[in-house]
Amino acid sequence: MKAWKLDGLGGPLTFNDVPMPSARAGSVVVRMQASSLMSYMQDYVEGRLPIYRAPPGPFVPGGNGIGVVHEVGDNVWHLRPGQRVAISSHLVAQENVRNPAQMLLGITGQGDIAAHMQQDWPDGTLAQYAIVPARLLTPVEGLDHLSAIQLSVTMRYVIPYGGLLRGRLSAGETLVISGASGAYGSAAVMVALAMGARQVIALGRDRSKLDALVGATGSRVTPLVMSGDVGADAENIRQVSGGGADMAFDMVGGATDPHMTLSALRGLANGGRLVLMGSMTVPLPIPYVEAMLNNWEILGCFMYPSDAYRRLFDLCRGGLLDPTAIRPRPYALADLRNAMVEARHATSLECVVMNHEE
Repeated sequence: MKAWKLDGLGGPLTFNDVPMPSARAGSVVVRMQASSLMSYMQDYVEGRLPIYRAPPGPFVPGGNGIGVVHEVGDNVWHLRPGQRVAISSHLVAQENVRNPAQMLLGITGQGDIAAHMQQDWPDGTLAQYAIVPARLLTPVEGLDHLSAIQLSVTMRYVIPYGGLLRGRLSAGETLVISGASGAYGSAAVMVALAMGARQVIALGRDRSKLDALVGATGSRVTPLVMSGDVGADAENIRQVSGGGADMAFDMVGGATDPHMTLSALRGLANGGRLVLMGSMTVPLPIPYVEAMLNNWEILGCFMYPSDAYRRLFDLCRGGLLDPTAIRPRPYALADLRNAMVEARHATSLECVVMNHEE
């Protein structure tokens, strides 16, 4: 089969003929059909993201996708050859311990135990066939009208869905989303509406991008351009939310200042929740007394629970979430280099997708 191999972050990336994997106990071999590309894939490959830890030797990058089960190993009970499945990258150690290690298949792992996990599962999905732990697969049923290319875009939705579940978003609540005009922020808006949010206040700095988001999502989304003045921005949030939001969701990636996050926090009503799922290059100065007096809850979130894909597909099957709202831009698997360049420049309502069958 053909597969991309990366010889360590920053090392050579080559498209090779390699042996097909064979299923082992607890694993499934998937014939890959499509996978979505991270917007920062080129920076990742070139070793410009120092927080990422990849397997030490040559490995197949890529951590998600849609495909068809080709072969199942021993101790795999529910999956069967010919079944269409979605692949998650989020692998959590299964031992019954307080702090189980976790890694992202074909992407990164943090800590010594995660490094051992990467030795067991070094390869990801940018190949014609992928071997993955069975627990990372979710059957795709009742969505036959969606192509593999369109289904692969659901990776964009499932990540913020994990954060919204972590924050216990309930139907009828008002939600603030920081970085709403970004790739994952835009998807978070759509998922929140599917979950029944009464109002989503979309925070961003680019009015044209926020307007495009409203055009794609409808009247329950209120755009709010941030000025950088935390007090004024927080007051605007409180005004448009009718006295304070129930929940805030921070999805800004690589923020260089804390202003938008703090504005969202201070725009919460008493008892409101803030979920942190993005990243920030500077410290976040929490207003201690304000947080205490207002009973605010601050929650960190990495990825999503193991049943998130199944529940996300339920939203799609029920007509609550339209996965076609984000447009796929497909590239042949062999054209990964050009796809990485385009992924960096795609809009938040587009997603570069690798077509493994072309």
